Amino acid sequence: MDILLAQGSGGAGSAIGGFLPFILILVVIYIFMMRPQMKQQKQKKLMLETLKKGDRVTTVGGIRGTIAGFKEKETVILLNVGKGTTLEVTRSSVSGMVKNEKNES
Repeated sequence: MDILLAQGSGGAGSAIGGFLPFILILVVIYIFMMRPQMKQQKQKKLMLETLKKGDRVTTVGGIRGTIAGFKEKETVILLNVGKGTTLEVTRSSVSGMVKNEKNES
């Protein structure tokens, strides 16, 4: 009988111990998944805000070109993709900057 009473007295400590694995899983998810994603979003937002005329960019669709100008309060980008060919794309459709390419023939 004394053994059964001794087992029942540790109930409060086991409740916290039961939630500990879930808390650790949430911490791991935050560290390895959410923080890097938030960092990438901040970098992309900064890149989109600092676009200027003459920058070489790539769109989400894979089109590369040079920024020729802006329209509609800088929400639309005029993208020069070739001789006399200019496309209008939204600022959010730019996926990244094109690094300097060396033409090796």
